[in-house]
Amino acid sequence: MFALADCNNFFVSCERVFRPDLRDKPVVVLSGNDGCVVARSNEVKRLGIKMGVPFYQIQNEVKKYGIVHFSSNFALYGDLSSRIMRMLGRHTDNLQQYSIDEAFLDLSHLHTSDEQIQLCRTLREQILRGVGVPLSFGIAPSKTLCKVAADYAKHYDGYHGVCIIDSDDKRRKALADYPITEIWGIGRQSAAKLQQAGITNALDFAGHSEYFARNLLNKTGWETWRELNGDPCILSRELPAKQSITCSRTFAHPVSDRTLLEQALCDFCSNVALKLRKQRSVCHQMVVFAHPSRFNNQPQPAINDTISFAIPTSNTSEMIERLLLAVRQQWREGVQYKRGGVILLGIEQVRGLQQSLFDDRDRQRDNRIQLAIDKVNAHFGKNTLRQAVTLPTDTKLYEVGQKSPAYTTNLREIITLHV
Repeated sequence: MFALADCNNFFVSCERVFRPDLRDKPVVVLSGNDGCVVARSNEVKRLGIKMGVPFYQIQNEVKKYGIVHFSSNFALYGDLSSRIMRMLGRHTDNLQQYSIDEAFLDLSHLHTSDEQIQLCRTLREQILRGVGVPLSFGIAPSKTLCKVAADYAKHYDGYHGVCIIDSDDKRRKALADYPITEIWGIGRQSAAKLQQAGITNALDFAGHSEYFARNLLNKTGWETWRELNGDPCILSRELPAKQSITCSRTFAHPVSDRTLLEQALCDFCSNVALKLRKQRSVCHQMVVFAHPSRFNNQPQPAINDTISFAIPTSNTSEMIERLLLAVRQQWREGVQYKRGGVILLGIEQVRGLQQSLFDDRDRQRDNRIQLAIDKVNAHFGKNTLRQAVTLPTDTKLYEVGQKSPAYTTNLREIITLHV
């Protein structure tokens, strides 16, 4: 049996940890430059406001219902996520973090349903008390069924935050009311194929033959069919590493200064390189781009270059060196860039890499330096050590009008109590 721990409305819940006055009040968290809604409290969901809606389109609702809005505060969200994952990891030998607010726990060391439910309820209470973020748990014999159970635990109060699927009757009942479009692993195209075949819910899909699933869908769809029938396909192996990693932002104001643009792009490069190292991978290619506003009356040239590495790398210094060469070749005086980003492609695991006899770079030295930098930043906080060409922390390049303090990661922003 597995359990999925899923934080409820995670970004909103993080904001409420240090703002208890906002409990039971409508709250949204916005994307970069305060553009779109990326997290909603249950109160906002009941108002019919959709995920991803541009913030300017709901101004009437904000005023009418007193909706409180925050700019994204990823330093806070990431730190609280790490605390939650550490608490979960103490109770299982195999914890797989799936996203910033979700993780799978292996419960094979517990032999009865009562033990499994009790552990999840205990964890839920400990994390709510110790971190302040509410969780829902779904328990089932496969990870796809865990996702189904966690959805029921999150949306129905009668489960008290923990739902278990431990019998075929419970499995069939849960799948009968579960839309095909909501199934983990079923994308938009696969859902359209199933709907064309007259399948509208998860039980209809699981009830078809294996031959039907294999021939209508791809391998992922077939594995999902197996998981819905209680046959776990995703066991103790790691979830697949990302095949591309992107960091891109829209600037609050057009950028025409070359130094400022380079700093922003190097900042993006540093972020994606760190994500690459965290999943123990390297990349063969890197795409760097900077585009003017598409609403300009006169078209302006964009920066867009694909950089190939003879030897795959995850070293920030090497990647930034190549990025700066590409940007300086394509940068044009007077162009006002509104958006930029970095994309990593050709990602593979570090082990088994082919080296080159003609490589003149001291990669062992580079890796030792990079490892030391990562350890310092992990201990003392992000960007304690950083590349000099990245953005200074006080640069106002993005719109963050309602960003909450970094309560847990910056001593200058620690919460103040008035007695």
